[in-house]
Amino acid sequence: MSAQIQNLTSRKCQPCEKGAAPLGWKEAKDYLQNVPKWQLAENGKGISCQFIMKDFMSAVQFIERMAQLAEEEDHHPDLHLTGYRKLRIDLATHSIGGLSQNDFILAAKIDQLPKALKESS
Repeated sequence: MSAQIQNLTSRKCQPCEKGAAPLGWKEAKDYLQNVPKWQLAENGKGISCQFIMKDFMSAVQFIERMAQLAEEEDHHPDLHLTGYRKLRIDLATHSIGGLSQNDFILAAKIDQLPKALKESS
């Protein structure tokens, strides 16, 4: 794994030029090793992660933390809160129609945010 892929949390998202090539399947799989909670979409054009939060307010508080981070990085996830605590996060770089380094940088930073998850039973 290259040093470029390692230490994603120390990097900052960079603007992507429209028309830039998205990451290929192999490159995306290499990046994915650094964010093991995340899954690559079947079409290879996005990544997602799901959390079962402790309760509704825990989910909302986590969403607020992600929103702040997304604004700081100028890269925004799609968020899906269902069943009052089931939270799915989807990342893709819409301007290029697929994945960029930014998606993996933001995923790594989201993984570091504090979150109140449902305890396993």
